[in-house]
Amino acid sequence: MDHTNQEDGPYGLVLAPTRELVQQIEDECAKFCRFMKLKTYSIVGGVKIEDQGFAMTNGIEILIATPGRLKDCIERRYVVLNQCNYIVLDEADRMIDLNFEEDLTFILDKMPSTALKPEDEDAVLKAGMVYRQTFMFSATMPPAVERIAHKYLRRASIVLIGEVGQAVERITQSCYHVTEAAKRTKLLELLREYDAPIIIFVNRRVDCDQVGRMVEGEGYSSTVLHGGKSQDTRDRTLADFKAAKYEVLVASDLAARGLDVSGVTLVVNYNMPKSIQEYTHRIGRTGRAGLTGNAASFFTDYDTHILYDLKQQLIKCKQIVPHELEKHPDAQFKPGDPCGRRKGPEIQYADDGKGKGKGKDGKGKDGKGGKDGGKGKGGKGK
Repeated sequence: MDHTNQEDGPYGLVLAPTRELVQQIEDECAKFCRFMKLKTYSIVGGVKIEDQGFAMTNGIEILIATPGRLKDCIERRYVVLNQCNYIVLDEADRMIDLNFEEDLTFILDKMPSTALKPEDEDAVLKAGMVYRQTFMFSATMPPAVERIAHKYLRRASIVLIGEVGQAVERITQSCYHVTEAAKRTKLLELLREYDAPIIIFVNRRVDCDQVGRMVEGEGYSSTVLHGGKSQDTRDRTLADFKAAKYEVLVASDLAARGLDVSGVTLVVNYNMPKSIQEYTHRIGRTGRAGLTGNAASFFTDYDTHILYDLKQQLIKCKQIVPHELEKHPDAQFKPGDPCGRRKGPEIQYADDGKGKGKGKDGKGKDGKGGKDGGKGKGGKGK
């Protein structure tokens, strides 16, 4: 890239759902690009957009961004995608979960439409033509992701790594039926059992801070990561945890996707996630790069939304299903399954002294059996 085309924007674009993942991707790109003399740059929220726009004026070959901030930069004319023919959508399903579908569509429409391959698979491609290449990485394929894939991908090839939506068998999964009050005691038992580094997932920011203080008070060096922290603080927290300056990271789902911390021995679901997909992403922070790992999850009687899927996950991964989960009423049927509706108690009709009755529309002995039932001798039974 030189002064003749640097104003036409980057050659390649990588989109990711979170700032932490964008930073991690940029760090990995830099390891390769410095040997190829390619310039990379990342744009995320939490940083002055004017500074980011100025930094891109000298031209960059590869841009890594979150969808929201990139859309803002395009609308303000800080960057264009006139020559961008290579795009990577990382954690596409997560970007949809964060309501980025409209932003993704906006960004993809700003790329050169002439570079799209013909929809007809039998059409002959033009020699020497640089066609758009789109790579989409997604753990699941919800309808919104399928819509984007069908609209913008041509002659797509699907590559499945492992079983979609299922944890690897290298991770030993343990589940504990506990009360909210008993979680603290069980967590401390696990912290004494496993070596650092350890990641603890909770659902709310306030719980992150509370659990972090509790762990710190028990003598473990811990740090906290959630969306309420400033970008600088989040970057520093993650870097320090990766550098082994802390033994324990207490985090929200912000750390559940894509982040790579080597050697994590244990992941704890202090609060159960909202879906089995998020559960799979969380425990995937351990057992990476061929290593073994451990995942412990605390479930209560209020976690009814996930118990069925959790049980099925353990069975598929050949893990031990605890008795409390196996026999739990909410683990027998998937939520919303009409076949799983619990039957109400059988109606018991009182004996009025004139005869006995039982069942509905059935015959009674020595009386009129049940409601609207058959006739017997000796009076009427209600």
